[in-house]
Amino acid sequence: MNKLILLRHGQSQWNLENRFTGWKNVPLTEKGELEAKKAGELIKKHKIKIDKVFSSVLERANRTAEIAIKQAELNNLYENSNLIMTCSQQLNERDYGDLVGLNKQETSDKFGKDQVHIWRRSFDTPPPNGESLKDVVERVSPYFKENIKPLIDRGENILIAAHGNSLRAMMIELKMYKPEEISSIELPTGSPLCINLNQGRIENFQYLD
Repeated sequence: MNKLILLRHGQSQWNLENRFTGWKNVPLTEKGELEAKKAGELIKKHKIKIDKVFSSVLERANRTAEIAIKQAELNNLYENSNLIMTCSQQLNERDYGDLVGLNKQETSDKFGKDQVHIWRRSFDTPPPNGESLKDVVERVSPYFKENIKPLIDRGENILIAAHGNSLRAMMIELKMYKPEEISSIELPTGSPLCINLNQGRIENFQYLD
């Protein structure tokens, strides 16, 4: 049995400020760095040997992966002290378009709570000049099938450090949830979700503790 670990980045500065972040590069807060460190401690506690790390190209996800792997003492992923990590824009957070940088409460006050809820939680309605979750699935799925699934099928243990919506898209691709269910799924920051697989099929999944 091998493992796929989905790790949403630790708290970012704009998470703290309740802003739409999207593709904007925003650093982790001190709490976010501690969350990433805790994630690494949990991977170490469960003695999970990671064979490959994937991440988006955004700083908050990269930094989370780097801290977690260092804390987990997974030296097999280091070469000349440099972490081997594959980064792809295809794993980026959902692009919130015109909402990027706006405070969520202020956005609700401006556009209406119901409209903002539709933009945030519907599957196929994008915010102005942004992506819907359906759009995110359509960019994440081909990348997953081409670059990650073959490694899973070979029995490797994979860590993916990414974002709430790109990880939701991956859950749909893995058939863990249906599109109409995914809006209710919350992924806490910095908490490793461990999916146990047997010959490419999901046996079970749970957050490491």
